Amino acid sequence: MKGRAIVVKKLKPLPIEAVVRGYIIGSGWKDYQKTGKICGIELPKGLKQAQKLPQPIFTPATKAESGHDENISFEEVVKLIGKEMAEKVREVSIRLYKEASEYDATKGIIIADTKFEFGTDARGSLVLIDEVLTADSSRFWPADSYQVGVSPPSFDKQYVRDYLETLDWDKTPPAPKLPAEVIARTSQKYREALERLTGRKLQ
Repeated sequence: MKGRAIVVKKLKPLPIEAVVRGYIIGSGWKDYQKTGKICGIELPKGLKQAQKLPQPIFTPATKAESGHDENISFEEVVKLIGKEMAEKVREVSIRLYKEASEYDATKGIIIADTKFEFGTDARGSLVLIDEVLTADSSRFWPADSYQVGVSPPSFDKQYVRDYLETLDWDKTPPAPKLPAEVIARTSQKYREALERLTGRKLQ
């Protein structure tokens, strides 16, 4: 990349996943069915799977060294990173989700939920790190086939999740090898999302 410079800064990652949900699906749907809450947030009764929430909610999770991340309450986030930083992460995450959702809606895509990761620099300032708003960290749904009450088709790794749910696997490492068909279908979903969002046909 002649003439371009890459600036690198050392950061300290925060020990949480900053998840924002605009729709009720996935682990949030499972938690709601059991408790009527997600991450300690009381939700209206009678919500259906994939239904849009009255407002986007901040539903953080742990960053597990091994195994699976677990949903935690905002109070637990405060214990981990302090009240001021927790409130800032929540505010920034919801604002990013809202702005991205509004843009993607113009491209016919619903962002059901997404995950952000943050770190702090030497001065303690909050910095957004890692990739954002991709099919790896977001649940993208095609708006033209969305309906409440069912898990919509998605442009993300849900195809892999659905395949793994059919296996007799206890979700501990090592993970099963994915068939070529599952890899190809997932790749196709990612490409379709990118083409819709950018308006460019990939070769």
